[in-house]
Amino acid sequence: QVQLVESGGGLVQPGGSLRLSCAASGSIFSFYVMGWYRQVPGKQRELVAIIASGSIITYADYVKGRFTISRDNAKNTMYLQMNSLKPEDTAVYYCNGRTAVDVYWGQGTQVTVSS
Repeated sequence: QVQLVESGGGLVQPGGSLRLSCAASGSIFSFYVMGWYRQVPGKQRELVAIIASGSIITYADYVKGRFTISRDNAKNTMYLQMNSLKPEDTAVYYCNGRTAVDVYWGQGTQVTVSS
Protein backbone atom coordinates (compact mmCIF):
# COMPACT_ATOMS: atom_id res chain seq x y z
CA GLN A 1 0.00 0.00 0.00
CA VAL A 2 1.56 3.26 -1.13
CA GLN A 3 1.09 6.35 0.99
CA LEU A 4 1.20 9.87 -0.40
CA VAL A 5 2.35 12.77 1.80
CA GLU A 6 2.07 16.39 0.74
CA SER A 7 4.28 19.18 2.04
CA GLY A 8 5.19 22.74 1.19
CA GLY A 9 1.94 24.52 1.96
CA GLY A 10 1.74 27.66 4.02
CA LEU A 11 0.85 31.33 4.09
CA VAL A 12 1.99 33.50 1.19
CA GLN A 13 1.19 37.00 -0.01
CA PRO A 14 -0.64 37.58 -3.29
CA GLY A 15 1.82 37.38 -6.15
CA GLY A 16 4.08 35.03 -4.22
CA SER A 17 5.18 31.48 -4.91
CA LEU A 18 5.07 28.11 -3.23
CA ARG A 19 6.29 24.68 -4.22
CA LEU A 20 4.26 21.69 -3.11
CA SER A 21 5.73 18.21 -2.94
CA CYS A 22 3.98 14.86 -2.86
CA ALA A 23 6.25 12.10 -1.61
CA ALA A 24 5.27 8.48 -2.04
CA SER A 25 6.25 5.74 0.39
CA GLY A 26 6.87 3.42 -2.53
CA SER A 27 7.49 3.53 -6.23
CA ILE A 28 5.30 5.84 -8.29
CA PHE A 29 6.36 4.10 -11.47
CA SER A 30 3.07 2.18 -11.52
CA PHE A 31 1.00 5.35 -11.28
CA TYR A 32 -0.16 5.93 -14.83
CA VAL A 33 -1.48 9.32 -13.82
CA MET A 34 -0.80 11.62 -10.88
CA GLY A 35 -2.38 14.92 -10.09
CA TRP A 36 -3.06 17.80 -7.78
CA TYR A 37 -6.55 18.75 -6.62
CA ARG A 38 -7.78 21.41 -4.25
CA GLN A 39 -10.78 21.96 -2.06
CA VAL A 40 -12.26 24.81 -0.07
CA PRO A 41 -14.88 24.31 2.65
CA GLY A 42 -18.35 23.84 1.24
CA LYS A 43 -17.17 23.17 -2.30
CA GLN A 44 -16.29 20.09 -4.28
CA ARG A 45 -12.72 19.05 -4.76
CA GLU A 46 -11.48 20.38 -8.08
CA LEU A 47 -8.72 19.47 -10.47
CA VAL A 48 -5.63 21.65 -10.55
CA ALA A 49 -3.30 19.66 -12.82
CA ILE A 50 -2.54 16.12 -13.84
CA ILE A 51 0.50 14.45 -15.36
CA ALA A 52 0.20 11.13 -17.12
CA SER A 53 2.64 8.55 -18.34
CA GLY A 54 4.59 9.97 -21.20
CA SER A 55 4.50 13.38 -19.51
CA ILE A 56 1.10 14.33 -20.89
CA ILE A 57 0.02 17.31 -18.79
CA THR A 58 -3.33 18.98 -18.30
CA TYR A 59 -4.00 22.16 -16.33
CA ALA A 60 -7.22 23.68 -15.14
CA ASP A 61 -7.84 26.98 -16.93
CA TYR A 62 -7.61 28.95 -13.70
CA VAL A 63 -3.98 27.92 -13.11
CA LYS A 64 -2.64 27.82 -16.67
CA GLY A 65 0.51 29.88 -17.05
CA ARG A 66 0.99 30.14 -13.27
CA PHE A 67 1.35 26.56 -12.01
CA THR A 68 3.71 23.83 -13.20
CA ILE A 69 3.31 20.15 -12.39
CA SER A 70 6.18 17.69 -12.57
CA ARG A 71 7.13 14.26 -11.31
CA ASP A 72 10.45 12.60 -10.55
CA ASN A 73 10.04 8.84 -10.69
CA ALA A 74 13.56 8.30 -9.34
CA LYS A 75 12.66 10.23 -6.19
CA ASN A 76 9.07 8.93 -6.04
CA THR A 77 7.90 12.52 -5.79
CA MET A 78 5.54 14.82 -7.62
CA TYR A 79 5.71 18.61 -7.45
CA LEU A 80 3.50 21.62 -8.03
CA GLN A 81 5.27 24.93 -8.55
CA MET A 82 2.78 27.71 -7.93
CA ASN A 83 3.64 31.25 -9.03
CA SER A 84 1.66 34.49 -9.11
CA LEU A 85 -0.60 33.18 -6.40
CA LYS A 86 -4.00 34.77 -5.91
CA PRO A 87 -6.30 34.83 -2.87
CA GLU A 88 -8.69 32.55 -4.75
CA ASP A 89 -5.97 29.88 -4.82
CA THR A 90 -6.47 29.47 -1.08
CA ALA A 91 -7.46 25.84 -0.46
CA VAL A 92 -6.32 22.50 0.85
CA TYR A 93 -4.23 20.89 -1.89
CA TYR A 94 -4.29 17.12 -2.30
CA CYS A 95 -2.11 14.86 -4.37
CA ASN A 96 -3.57 11.87 -6.15
CA GLY A 97 -2.14 8.82 -7.83
CA ARG A 98 -3.88 6.18 -9.90
CA THR A 99 -2.77 2.69 -10.84
CA ALA A 100 -4.69 0.19 -12.90
CA VAL A 101 -6.55 -1.02 -9.79
CA ASP A 102 -6.27 1.65 -7.06
CA VAL A 103 -6.63 5.35 -6.38
CA TYR A 104 -4.50 6.99 -3.69
CA TRP A 105 -4.92 10.35 -1.96
CA GLY A 106 -2.66 12.29 0.36
CA GLN A 107 -3.89 13.97 3.52
CA GLY A 108 -3.70 17.47 2.06
CA THR A 109 -1.68 20.60 2.72
CA GLN A 110 -3.15 24.04 3.38
CA VAL A 111 -2.27 26.90 1.07
CA THR A 112 -3.37 30.36 2.17
CA VAL A 113 -2.85 33.40 -0.03
CA SER A 114 -3.44 36.57 1.92
CA SER A 115 -1.89 39.92 2.65
